[in-house]
Amino acid sequence: MKRIFGWRTILFGLIFLAVGCGSGASGGNGQVTLDLGYFPNLTHAVALVGMGRGTFKQELGSKVNLQTKTFNAGPAEIQALLAGSIDIAFVGPSPAINGYTQSHGSALRVIAGASSGGVLFVVRADEQINGPADLANKKIADPQKGGTQDVALRNYLQAHNLKSTDQGGNVQIISTDNASILSLFKEGKLDGAWMPEPWATRLLVEGKGRVFLNESSLWPGGQFATTIVVVRQAFYSAHPDVVKQFLQADIDTVEYIRSNQTAAAEIANEQIKAITGSPVKSNELAPAFQDLQITYDPLVSTINQQANRSYALGFVSSKPDLTGFYNLGPLNEILTSKGLATVATS
Repeated sequence: MKRIFGWRTILFGLIFLAVGCGSGASGGNGQVTLDLGYFPNLTHAVALVGMGRGTFKQELGSKVNLQTKTFNAGPAEIQALLAGSIDIAFVGPSPAINGYTQSHGSALRVIAGASSGGVLFVVRADEQINGPADLANKKIADPQKGGTQDVALRNYLQAHNLKSTDQGGNVQIISTDNASILSLFKEGKLDGAWMPEPWATRLLVEGKGRVFLNESSLWPGGQFATTIVVVRQAFYSAHPDVVKQFLQADIDTVEYIRSNQTAAAEIANEQIKAITGSPVKSNELAPAFQDLQITYDPLVSTINQQANRSYALGFVSSKPDLTGFYNLGPLNEILTSKGLATVATS
């Protein structure tokens, strides 16, 4: 099992690098380098499709050198953002909140949404897990401690008077990479996993699991921020025009996906294959993609709720003050120009 430890300490040490260094530098010919981070997950379909169709590169133009880096889970991606090695990131809300609070509100801003839903709690079919009480003494996995799925899992346990073993309880939470979770599940070494797509569907099909719950069922209206877009504040201050161009492409990509779901899923899968060498199987792709809602709306109220959960679980030392966390003015300006509905900022 991959051990994740000390990341909050690392974050605190790295934030001081965010302003003074980083990619985002202008070359002698006036070219700006933009480093973009995302996951090879369907919950990051906007990033995958935007790259696959060339929409980001086309909108950014020849004066922006777009480079990409991929990650398995949010805490590592936020470390990279705070260190200045990426400038814009598709990431889950919980790691973004942690990065914001660790930097005392100085390092990053939410500039758009990307997806809602697409997260399932899958259990083994041969286990008698029919209610929360049945999770006692079980082994449950998620992609990384402190990540969005980890916070969701721990909050669910807390709501049902259960605790993880590292908090003195009897539910063992194993945080490791997605591929390892699938392998462990298939080997019968896990009882369940709280996973984003396409890994959730892979657990159902390849691991012969069953859905214990769809996280959407736990949220009013079935909507909650799974993936959002954040920018390094130093990059935004230096290149607001580049960020606005990026948002133009982001909105165009969301609109394309909404109107072309089958084609978009195939493009996303081609990108997943290029990154990981292992595409989503054809019988898994459609159900995994249908479980998602693609949106440029960051669903601010649900992010605020996830911030409160991070505090209650001890991932942040004080109740988060998210004043200044959101910079949705540029997004709403572009939406207005396109005749699209603006998003709520609080």
